[in-house]
Amino acid sequence: MNLTPYENLIRPLLSDGRFYHSQCVSRRAGELAEQYGADQDKAQIAGILHDIMKDIPKEKQRALMKKYGIILTPIEENAPKLWHAMLGAAYLKNEKIISDPEILDAVRYHTTGRVGMTLLDQIIFVSDFISDDRDYKGVEQLRKAAEKDLDETLLEGMVFTIRELSEMCAPIHPDTIAAYNEIALSRMKKNKKEG
Repeated sequence: MNLTPYENLIRPLLSDGRFYHSQCVSRRAGELAEQYGADQDKAQIAGILHDIMKDIPKEKQRALMKKYGIILTPIEENAPKLWHAMLGAAYLKNEKIISDPEILDAVRYHTTGRVGMTLLDQIIFVSDFISDDRDYKGVEQLRKAAEKDLDETLLEGMVFTIRELSEMCAPIHPDTIAAYNEIALSRMKKNKKEG
C-alpha cells in the first residue's frame, strides 16, 4: 500500500513526533488487519490519518468544528483531547479526502470507542494504544494481548482509559462507557459458555 499521498497530506499539519506516531499506528493497524482478517489498506489509511487534526491549535479546531457543523456535548466541550477525532473525520469527509464511511468512523471513534465497533474501529483503537512509539507502563502486556485476542486488548485499553480519567476526576465520554459495557458483557457471556 502506497501511503505517500496520505503522509504528504498530514506532514505539514503534525509535529515530528505525531507524524512518527501516525506512521507507527498505520504499520501496527496493517499487521492487526492481516492477523484478524480486516482490510489492510483501509487499516493503514485510517492509521496514518487518525490524528490528522491533533496538533491544530484548539481555537482553530473550534473554528473548524463550527464550519463543519459539529456540536459538542457538555462532556465533549470539557474534553478537548477528544476534539481531534471528531474533527479529523469531519475534515476528511468535508474536504473530500476520504469518502469511505468505515475509515471515517475508525478515525472518529479512535479515542472513545462506541457501541457496535467494527473490526476496523477496534484495530485503530488498539493500534493507537500499542504502536511502536508508545512506552507507558503496561504497553508490552497490551502488545502481547493483541497477538492473541483483540476483544481482550480492546477491553484492557478501555479499562486503562476509564481508570486514567476517573483518577483525574475527569468526565468519561458516554461512548466509552457504552463500548466498555458491551464488550465486558460479551466477554462474560463467552466465559459462561466456555465455563
